[in-house]
Amino acid sequence: MIRKAKAEDLMAVAQIYEDILTEEEAGRAQIGWIRDVYPTADTAREAFERGELFVDEENGSVVAAGKINGEQMPAYAQVDWEYSAGENEVMVLHTLVVSPAKAGEGIGTRFVKFYENYALEHGCPYLRIDTNEKNVTARRMYKKLGYKERGIIPCVFNGIEGVHLVCLEKKV
Repeated sequence: MIRKAKAEDLMAVAQIYEDILTEEEAGRAQIGWIRDVYPTADTAREAFERGELFVDEENGSVVAAGKINGEQMPAYAQVDWEYSAGENEVMVLHTLVVSPAKAGEGIGTRFVKFYENYALEHGCPYLRIDTNEKNVTARRMYKKLGYKERGIIPCVFNGIEGVHLVCLEKKV
């Protein structure tokens, strides 16, 4: 069940971040994140405090999380978007995470479908997502779900230098 996060979910979301970072440090994943830089427990807390953090809960455990809002990253201004949408017509999914223990179970796809429906319910038919160029797993999933890569922008991403940010778009 995907729902808005509650305060008691924050530790579980932060643990998913830590688990993903551990996978990356061990060479079993390539996301492009850096421990203690991004994402951190503060990433989850700040999204929660703004009412933008959502979690996917299965059998009482948080298995995925993401931040949904209309905030477009500064790098988005450099992208040649297919659709010239107004600010109030765009919804963005940020920091989508799935517990590594649940990888490959379709949870990421389920979360993206929730995001798409949420955007439509809020009058935003234009969807934008970004990911690190290194994150081939996310890029493959987004392509399968109909998102088009509109540009790869070199930038500093949430304190991480040298990121090549893949910017994706879809109209629903």
